Amino acid sequence: MSNTKNNGTGPASCSQFGALCWRPGENGAEVLLISSRETGRWVIPKGWPMTGRSGPEAAAIEAWEEAGVTGPIMPDHLGCFTYDKILKRDTDAERVQPCTVEVYPLQVTSIAPTFPECDQRRRQWFAPEMAAQQVAEEELQALLIGFRPPLLQGMRQGGRA
Repeated sequence: MSNTKNNGTGPASCSQFGALCWRPGENGAEVLLISSRETGRWVIPKGWPMTGRSGPEAAAIEAWEEAGVTGPIMPDHLGCFTYDKILKRDTDAERVQPCTVEVYPLQVTSIAPTFPECDQRRRQWFAPEMAAQQVAEEELQALLIGFRPPLLQGMRQGGRA
């Protein structure tokens, strides 16, 4: 299975899976943003498809590796957003790869002090509307603004691989 799509009008788009990590807060749901490794801007955990893993399973694994969180994840995605991933080559030349990210809500039930990328990223909790102001992608902003915590029914346990 390929992780690229092309409609014939431009560069092929890659597919990724992301986790919108959330927890109940005193004033409603809070969402977790992490810093990107390259630029330090605020993003959600996301990554490439994984052989033998569904989209929600891959998103839950990325949430653990990039943010150190685990919990149940919804099997249906909230929506998608697009962004341009900058890929560097051995020659230091950059190439832009359009990516579409399917976003799955993950209710955080465990936060680890150390995790695979803890030395490369920061993490911070925000109200969804405040999180929307922190991210660059308009479609992700809309997902965050419209986010309402899903019912726990129908969720499956996410976790480490």
